[in-house]
Amino acid sequence: MTLDNDAIEIARQTSAISVTKSSGTQVAYYLYPEFEIHVNILPAGVVQDWHKHVQLDENVIVTSGEITVEYLENGHVSSQTIQKNDVLRVKRSIHRLLNQSSEPAQFIVFRFVPTGQEQSELMKQDKVDCENEIK
Repeated sequence: MTLDNDAIEIARQTSAISVTKSSGTQVAYYLYPEFEIHVNILPAGVVQDWHKHVQLDENVIVTSGEITVEYLENGHVSSQTIQKNDVLRVKRSIHRLLNQSSEPAQFIVFRFVPTGQEQSELMKQDKVDCENEIK
């Protein structure tokens, strides 16, 4: 068997762009032409700055600990706690993430520029059985 351009690609942690922000937040950036993945460690007590995304869609999966998202809704600040294995989609909201616990929280961020086209059927139907191709 030979590998081609459709073979797997592994980005090792050593290949990530690693940054420690002034708040102590550690981020490993994995950058691709059509999307980004960030692995974040948010220390206990850290509060991010308020921000929003104009074109990006940002999705967060908490992998350990918990974070709080604060967001502006109808002119008022609302908040929700996001726990391990929860998925947060911030859309175009003005928001910030906080770690109000006494332990670090880890989460993965998936960022991409949405096309505005419905893709859910493609997502459901894209898996092709290849058992007969392996000999």
